[in-house]
Amino acid sequence: MKKQVICSTIFPLLCILLLFLSVEAQTCSPSGKIKGKTPPPGQCNQENDSDCCKDGKWYTTYKCSPPVSSQTKATLTLNSFEPDGDGGAPSECDNQYHSDDDPVVALSTGWYNNGKRCLNYINIHGNGESVRAKVVDECDSTMGCDSDHDYQPPCPNNIVDASKAVWKDLGVPESDWGVMDIYCSGTD
Repeated sequence: MKKQVICSTIFPLLCILLLFLSVEAQTCSPSGKIKGKTPPPGQCNQENDSDCCKDGKWYTTYKCSPPVSSQTKATLTLNSFEPDGDGGAPSECDNQYHSDDDPVVALSTGWYNNGKRCLNYINIHGNGESVRAKVVDECDSTMGCDSDHDYQPPCPNNIVDASKAVWKDLGVPESDWGVMDIYCSGTD
């Protein structure tokens, strides 16, 4: 009899926990994959250690980003928004290039939200410092490996792709620039 009481008490709790984990895991699932192709010679700008697509490799795509909170976990990456920089074309929000000395960012597709965050500011917290940066572009999580995307893979769904100014203002030594875990707010 005790076994039955324990199992009937534990089972519903286990079901609730599994349901919660299942719902949480489904908040931003991959939307598909694209197959990489080798870029034409000289067509993938590897400034800031940017990756180039590899022939035959499958890359995950997303139409969403993780849920936003007052302290959203994200990955900060380095990008140049200048002409001939690894960002490629002019920024989506204003069709302009931006100086690497200005604190500007591109957000993963879900957070970019069809341009609804264009020219708004987000707060980036990392390395014990905080920086306010303007959203000027999308880091496309839905497509990549083509000329429009500088033959780079699609962005993961949790990227804040930042100019050199953001990294400087966070006080990160230049030798450590590239990829860093951060928190951001103002992305909702």
